[in-house]
Amino acid sequence: MKLGYNQAETIEGISRHLICAGQTAVDAEGNPQHPGDMRGQISLALDNLEAVLAKADMGLRNVVRLGVYATDVDEALKNFDLLGMRFGPIQCAPPMTLLGVTRLAIPSLLFEIEATAAA
Repeated sequence: MKLGYNQAETIEGISRHLICAGQTAVDAEGNPQHPGDMRGQISLALDNLEAVLAKADMGLRNVVRLGVYATDVDEALKNFDLLGMRFGPIQCAPPMTLLGVTRLAIPSLLFEIEATAAA
């Protein structure tokens, strides 16, 4: 299965390194959104990741590594086109690890994505 990520990245000449905490499907007040909806949760988690990157004057193009956690790996993989829609157009395919977990910090959450970025 082709998932669209590189096996490794060489990073040279960076001046800033950003490590993002896991982003999930929560609103600005931290309330979980899209219960039971993996696709909705992935989309919002990506929105939240982009917001964190933007506050550091970075974007998805700066991401050099992703860590993804899902309570249902098969369901997450069915919706990985959402990652492709965000990373594909900018031709960014950072190394990624996808792990299945029994639950996340908030039980209604199904998906979490953390990132390392460099500029």
